[in-house]
Amino acid sequence: MEDLFARNMEALRARSLDRHLREITGAQGPEVEIGGRRLINFSSNDYLGLANDPRLREAATAAIAEFGVGTGASRLISGNLPPHLRLERALAKWKGTEAALCFSSGYAAALGTIPALIGKDDVVVLDKLCHASLIDGAKLSGAVLRVFPHNHLRKLESHLEWAQREHPGKRVLIITESVFSMDGDRAPLRELVELRKRFGALFMLDEAHAVGVIGPNGRGLAAEENVSDEIDVQMGTLSKALGASGGYICGPRTLAAVDFLASAEGEERRLLLWERIRLMQQLLPRAELKGEDVAASSAIFPLLVGDEKAAIDLANGLQSAGFLVPAIRYPTVAKGAARLRITVTAAHKAAQIEALCEMIKRRGSSGEL
Repeated sequence: MEDLFARNMEALRARSLDRHLREITGAQGPEVEIGGRRLINFSSNDYLGLANDPRLREAATAAIAEFGVGTGASRLISGNLPPHLRLERALAKWKGTEAALCFSSGYAAALGTIPALIGKDDVVVLDKLCHASLIDGAKLSGAVLRVFPHNHLRKLESHLEWAQREHPGKRVLIITESVFSMDGDRAPLRELVELRKRFGALFMLDEAHAVGVIGPNGRGLAAEENVSDEIDVQMGTLSKALGASGGYICGPRTLAAVDFLASAEGEERRLLLWERIRLMQQLLPRAELKGEDVAASSAIFPLLVGDEKAAIDLANGLQSAGFLVPAIRYPTVAKGAARLRITVTAAHKAAQIEALCEMIKRRGSSGEL
């Protein structure tokens, strides 16, 4: 048996698909320490720089002092605490919904929610680039699964026509993300809402990479497009822009972050993030960007490389130069579509963005891209 696993690992290494955890010593921020070296961090989803914010640390410390570090049981049995309820009320108020429900992670939110919405003989239709947690949740539900090409409205329409014809009277659930985690592009929400209304489908939207970044007070793409009332379930995470951990549907440990995003200071921080996003788009080598003539739609910049080993080599070269930029490979993205995923945060200094872009230009001119 050990030989079998050894052979499997060797096969992954030969295809540049093996993965290793990095130990980051110290708090999350625009600079991190790995193996005793300081690196400028362009890998983090801490979009607003809140993960090490003193207000969140103080709120977490106060909650631990009062309630301890564990709930003793599930929330349903005896672990439902006042901070959970306060957080859910704050999330619902912030998102403008009747209620919210928190989970221990975004993955748990997906797996707990989708099977509650649909079941056997129902139909779920997902965008091809949906996160793996959404796909797992759809499979767990037992519903008939259909996938449409990324943001392909005509194919989605065809799937909905099929579902209406072949599964009359059954629930149909459309699932997509507002901002896609690897390419950083957006879903055509208004058109999706129109299809949802035409076919009487349910609509679940994952706002994980939009919350805190897009929309009034960072409420997400649905709020920016003014279609929140047309979406049945908005899912999100507290582990990215909100700087904590957990997931929610409309997340746990930080009421302070929700209050911050809803404040004038939170809006100022979000606008600073967009200044950094525009600077990155201005300076990053244009020929290497996907959708090079399109304005940036999120804080995620995919630097397409193609070959898996070439992507790792480029990431290693940038790390040697003092930059942490992860190489993303199959199966996270399609085979031959490896890329570097550059993430901008409000905590980055303009000089750090300029330095990264200059290093990428140098490597590009030397044929290393």
